[in-house]
Amino acid sequence: MAAITGVMQDYLKAIYKLERIHGVASTSDVAARLGVSAASATNMIKRLAHHRLVVRTPYRGFTLTPTGERIALETIRHHRLLELYLTQALGVSLDHVDREAERLEHVLSDDVEAKIAAMLGEPTRDPHGDPIPAKDGTVRDVRYPDLTQLPPGEAGVVDRVSDRRPDLLRRLAALGVLPGVAVCVIARLSGRRVRVELGGHQLVLTHDLAQGVYVR
Repeated sequence: MAAITGVMQDYLKAIYKLERIHGVASTSDVAARLGVSAASATNMIKRLAHHRLVVRTPYRGFTLTPTGERIALETIRHHRLLELYLTQALGVSLDHVDREAERLEHVLSDDVEAKIAAMLGEPTRDPHGDPIPAKDGTVRDVRYPDLTQLPPGEAGVVDRVSDRRPDLLRRLAALGVLPGVAVCVIARLSGRRVRVELGGHQLVLTHDLAQGVYVR
């Protein structure tokens, strides 16, 4: 495992997340998610295959091996625990914790990880609402529809907000659209916008904003 670098861990995380969406990952999807060239992604995936961390499925893509998935989940656990620690203990804003956690997740020791988890009360969700994998590698990842998929009159609680784009996350946080907040879809408007009721007042969310809010 000493041969597993931080960059390799980033690839394993990306592949894991793509698998959750599509069942398999493609080189182009990995490259797009990580912001690298297709050639760079191809070379790294070959390296991961050499270490038996991914396996290719002919004509479909590739998936993680059990060892690759274990490393991916451990890295995700580090990342999401760090995000929660940074927001709760240090007051880092929600739109900045992802970038800070990316820098720290690869050097977090098991001992410090255990201390952070204990201090936070062994949490199961990060500040965005994403599940934190347990120490044994299990994860309860229930997918809920986003606001663009709910019909008018449907109500629920914000379960998760996407952290894929810091600018949109910053806007959602400013509007108070955060995990745990009750929300109701009032109407669909032109331009694929969505009118919602939140905390006793109404908001109009663009399609991009509404697409990043998942409701249970």
